[in-house]
Formats: sequence, structure tokens, C-alpha cells
Amino acid sequence: MKEHIPGEIIRKQMAIVDEQTEERLDQLLQSFLKDFKERNLQENGWPKNLSAYTASKVAVSTYTRILAEKYPTSCINCVRPGFAKTDINFNTGIVSVEEGAKGPVMLALLPGGIPTGLFYEQTNPSTFE
Repeated sequence: MKEHIPGEIIRKQMAIVDEQTEERLDQLLQSFLKDFKERNLQENGWPKNLSAYTASKVAVSTYTRILAEKYPTSCINCVRPGFAKTDINFNTGIVSVEEGAKGPVMLALLPGGIPTGLFYEQTNPSTFE
């Protein structure tokens, strides 16, 4: 997460799931929106480039862990499929659609619904940081 969110305070707020709630995450995203509108992103620790995209992806990772804690009998994970060649990016991606689909399909077919609360880079478990 360090390479995506420069502000240490924001990174800590998103990283500590034990203290994180949906309400706190919402408040954090509301502060992002305020800083975005006021053009204070960099000064307040938010990413400067692709800020909305980056903040939303980090928020999804945080929310994944919140939901996994809240619903321990469900299998809740998130995956970054890679920059796939699709129409939405005018086929400028670096992996094929088939390669990008491997992670989401693998997670959908996990036997017994475990593990949960993890972040995957394609088909490999990764860290949230």
C-alpha cells in the first residue's frame, strides 16, 4: 500500500482492520472526496496521480478485510487480475483477458470457502501493504 498511498496516517487507518469499521472507512473516503474537491490531495497524504482510481482500489482491499471479519463463515477475498487487454483500455494491457480471468475464477471456485480476507495478485496471495 505504501507505493499507492503516500500518507502514513491514511495507510495506517486503512491497514488496521481490527479498528476499522465500515463507518470509519466511509469517513476516510469522505475526507478523500473533500481533499479531491479542494485540490489538497498531496498535502493530505493522498496519491497525486490516478488518485480516485488508486484510493478506490485500496478502499476495496480494506473493505474486503472488514467484510471477512464481519462474516467469518463467508469466503470474501479481492483480486487484482493484472492490466488485461480489453476494450475499456483500447487493448493496451499487458496480459490477455484469459490470463486476467484466472485469479477471479480461481477464487470463485475455492473449495470450502477458504481462505478468506486475502488480497491476490492474479492467482497469488499477496499483502495489503
